[in-house]
Amino acid sequence: MCPEGTILKVNIYGTEYPIRGEVDVEYIRRVAEYVDRKMREVDQNTAAKSSLKVAILAALNIADELFRERDEKTGLLKSFEAQADRLSQVLNENLKE
Repeated sequence: MCPEGTILKVNIYGTEYPIRGEVDVEYIRRVAEYVDRKMREVDQNTAAKSSLKVAILAALNIADELFRERDEKTGLLKSFEAQADRLSQVLNENLKE
């Protein structure tokens, strides 16, 4: 955990940011490294060279990943619920016999 008042300095795309948080310091570092990596990927794959444009495109890529993960999670949850319902029906039918 990050003790209250502790500031962790992280470097994202060449700029240092002071981050204050009440979560694990390693978690903050991992998130910052992920954002830095995404911004560098965008920088290498596009002609957008302003930091703002790179940040916006990286944010769009990260949001796309989030939405895809949410959709996949929702699909899996629905599939598991349907399987649980079928199992429940089979159990109920067999218990009646």
